[in-house]
Amino acid sequence: MQLRYHRPLLAAAAVTVIAVTGCAPTADTAGQLVLADSQPLADYNPILGYGALGVSPIYEGLLAPAADTDTTLPRLAPALAAAEPVRLSGNTWRVPLREDVTFSDGTALDSADVVATYRAVADPAVASDIAAQFTPLTAVTADGPHAVTVTMDSPASPNPYLLLGIVPSEKVEAGPAATWKLNTTPTGTGPYTLQSLRADQAVMVARPDYRGGPPAIDRVVYVHTPDDNSRAQRMRAGEIDGANLPPRLAQSLSGQPGMTVQTVASADWRAISLPAGNEFTADQAARTAMNVAVDRASMVDDVLVGSAAPASTPVSAVYGDYYNPDAQFDHDVARAEQLLDQAGWRRNGDGVRVRGTTPAAFVVRYESSDTVRRDLAVAFAEQMRQIGVQVRTVGSSWDDIEAHLDRDGVVLAGGEMPYSIDQQVVTTLHTRTAGSGPFANRGNFTAPGLDALLDQARATPDGPNKADLYRQIQHVYTANPSSVFLTFMHHTYGVKDTAMTQPAAIMEPHAHGVTWGPWWNLPAWKRPS
Repeated sequence: MQLRYHRPLLAAAAVTVIAVTGCAPTADTAGQLVLADSQPLADYNPILGYGALGVSPIYEGLLAPAADTDTTLPRLAPALAAAEPVRLSGNTWRVPLREDVTFSDGTALDSADVVATYRAVADPAVASDIAAQFTPLTAVTADGPHAVTVTMDSPASPNPYLLLGIVPSEKVEAGPAATWKLNTTPTGTGPYTLQSLRADQAVMVARPDYRGGPPAIDRVVYVHTPDDNSRAQRMRAGEIDGANLPPRLAQSLSGQPGMTVQTVASADWRAISLPAGNEFTADQAARTAMNVAVDRASMVDDVLVGSAAPASTPVSAVYGDYYNPDAQFDHDVARAEQLLDQAGWRRNGDGVRVRGTTPAAFVVRYESSDTVRRDLAVAFAEQMRQIGVQVRTVGSSWDDIEAHLDRDGVVLAGGEMPYSIDQQVVTTLHTRTAGSGPFANRGNFTAPGLDALLDQARATPDGPNKADLYRQIQHVYTANPSSVFLTFMHHTYGVKDTAMTQPAAIMEPHAHGVTWGPWWNLPAWKRPS
């Protein structure tokens, strides 16, 4: 599944919009952080995807990502679990629960809460946004009050699926999750609670009863600031302590007194989807030629000012043995032209290739407010022009993009569950199924034999055999690509300097913003002794 956008603010008419002005107290002076986020506030519901990867100030999962660097895949360590999951049989695992955990409403965590959370994700009536991502997990049942049994549809590890934030069973409602009270009045086991919520601002305060003691940061204010330039200006003015920013804007803050720019590696890819309803992009030779013609290094350097890495497939080097360094597209314009010539796509008098009466041309759409996708689309179009392929870029809304999916390309993103190599790859490259999201393998092009390899890899336990299968998958894919992968993004943040000790950043998923970056583990922030 390729994530295209975050859900809009719910019940906006029910909140009062009050502008936030002036300079706010900062973490090193008043135990407070003020963070500007591009994403709308509310929807604080794990069933809708909030905190689904074990990183949230409000919720915790059975496991949580942990790492000392962002250059390796994080290990998944016990959080609400009392210990690592233990295999009971081929596909079944037992997970013991901690007995010292309470929700912010004072109720104790038990197995019923875990079971209710996972059942809600799987319940069609709840209409969870992330249900398709959890299909490999077939059952979660109680094993007494302080343990659960997890059943998978294969011998693969359940760990990547145990990051989901757990909610109290009493808060699970029968109807669609988009209407739940939990969206605006969240109740979790995490270190913070939501004190107040407006359309433009959410205030979270540290729980005094949090196990191990309350965090050193007493109060976190999230300010909804959708415009990239506005967030950068507020950083320069000293109004906020941090913000997520596009790479070029983030770099403009470099050298500002009392401020640093933090860059975090991710498995968050950007790619051009290729539509099945276009005769040119439906041609395998054309798809291969475009992949060979793209100068990914120049996109990294020129468009993203170095804050990215080239991507030929959805598998980055961070996956270690699962990554195939030989399954990459080398930039070779001459070879791209040769492939198109051999396939019958010849230049006409205007320099645009045609085959018969069909031009080598198509539209690439991007969400108009996303400057990074816009710049990548424009750079892609210019590089395609050099080989005689005409690409017209169009910025529009997601509703408009969805109406043109079958005949136009789209600048897509992915990597929303990167701590599972299966989730990072299978839904992106596999032939579409009834449960596929609207952006999964958009053109539905699949190399011969690739589906069987993907199914086999997902059903194989972690280890050398699984790694070998994924290296084969990348090799088969690059011989017959379905999209044009461009880059793995590095997420960039403007950060106000403080005297506090912070944990190292971890490799991030597609979802970013100020829940991630330097602030992904606020309980680990320490005041100077």
